[in-house]
Amino acid sequence: MRLTPEAITAYQRFDSRGRPTVMTRIELTDNNGRRITANAFVPSGASKGSREALELRDGGRTYHGLGVSKAVKNVSEIAQVLAGFTVTDQEAIDQRMIDLDGTENKSRLGANAILSVSLAVARAAAEYQQVPLFNYLAELYHEPNPNLLPTPLMNLINGGAHADNGLVLQELMIVLVGAANFTEAMKMGTEVYGTLGKAIKASGVGDEGGYSPIFQPSANGRERIYNSLALLVKAIELSDYKAGKDIAIALDSAASEFYQDGRYYLDSKTSLDSAGMVEFYRELIREFPVISIEDGMAEGDEAGWKALTNGFVGGRGIQIVGDDLFVTNPLIFQRGIERGLANAVLVKPNQIGTLSETLKVIRMAKAHGYNVVISHRSGETEDPFIAHLAVATDAGQIKTGAPARSERVVKYNEFLDIEQIHLPRLELTPYYAGRLPFKV
Repeated sequence: MRLTPEAITAYQRFDSRGRPTVMTRIELTDNNGRRITANAFVPSGASKGSREALELRDGGRTYHGLGVSKAVKNVSEIAQVLAGFTVTDQEAIDQRMIDLDGTENKSRLGANAILSVSLAVARAAAEYQQVPLFNYLAELYHEPNPNLLPTPLMNLINGGAHADNGLVLQELMIVLVGAANFTEAMKMGTEVYGTLGKAIKASGVGDEGGYSPIFQPSANGRERIYNSLALLVKAIELSDYKAGKDIAIALDSAASEFYQDGRYYLDSKTSLDSAGMVEFYRELIREFPVISIEDGMAEGDEAGWKALTNGFVGGRGIQIVGDDLFVTNPLIFQRGIERGLANAVLVKPNQIGTLSETLKVIRMAKAHGYNVVISHRSGETEDPFIAHLAVATDAGQIKTGAPARSERVVKYNEFLDIEQIHLPRLELTPYYAGRLPFKV
């Protein structure tokens, strides 16, 4: 089934922060007269790596400069050059869009325009083949047995760029390592989230649904971090789970956001150099059941990354995740692998702009022994594509926020559908990753 210029149409829609985003819709009719319709939405981040593919915005005053009419218009140009391509030829379609854009960071057409088409094509192809999306994506990835449900890294406390509360670490997450299956992981996670909601003094929730704590004005940056982690442990234990055994903790520091002139500022008066920051993480790991640290150092602090990686990878079994460090870019990730930085990669399709490049990064990670964490963005949509991507690639881990707000929960519900409905229909036995990814 071949694409036509009329089959691909883009529209401006809105994300979870009320900001414009791109939705692409593909409508085709197969040889039997069956109508195939596929939509794909593009999310947007608040805390972004400086080397991410460019998200094209309109500028000006309308929508505070965040409109996407230029990106929407560019999808019309893309549609013209994709005429005649077979809808299942994902890699050729993605490469044609990359060539059409002609820039290193997709700045001419916009990564948001390109990705919306790339994801919509994949969904249309799955509809055409009448298989679940994760099953089709597994074919693209060459995964013959896509039945691994990922361990959720569930965001319960928001700080950094996601909440205005003076907590410099961006996400404090619980990791459902002790669950028997994804269904039980959701039971555990929602129970702890509910318990935390009763125990915490919060001003509401941040961008990703985690609570935004209210701290005493006298509390310094270090105290805010310790108090937040202590609240998580308390909520775990009050929910009748064992911290560290049943439920562990993961951090997303987003350290680039509080790094300036070679130092990490925990507050306006307290700063640490790279060695001091590594030692601070060591203190946190001694005190709390932390098993994963994402963007623990700033993206430009390579010496700090080497110290962090060398200090925790190996016998200590701590996962060190690169997000801003790698930005889901195959070339940048390859350089990081060669330098021995981190032992896991965060995968966000909108950081690179095509499905094919995203799959390439996942393959690279698996080939070099890196863990893979599929991730949402802080400005999310109702599109559950990343849930299917995580299962299709046996990623083993998913970050998609708190078990609250529909743009987050839709992904969790999709995993439940895959575990309880789709895999049994395909006669595949669901497995849950649990603690397996953390034996690093």
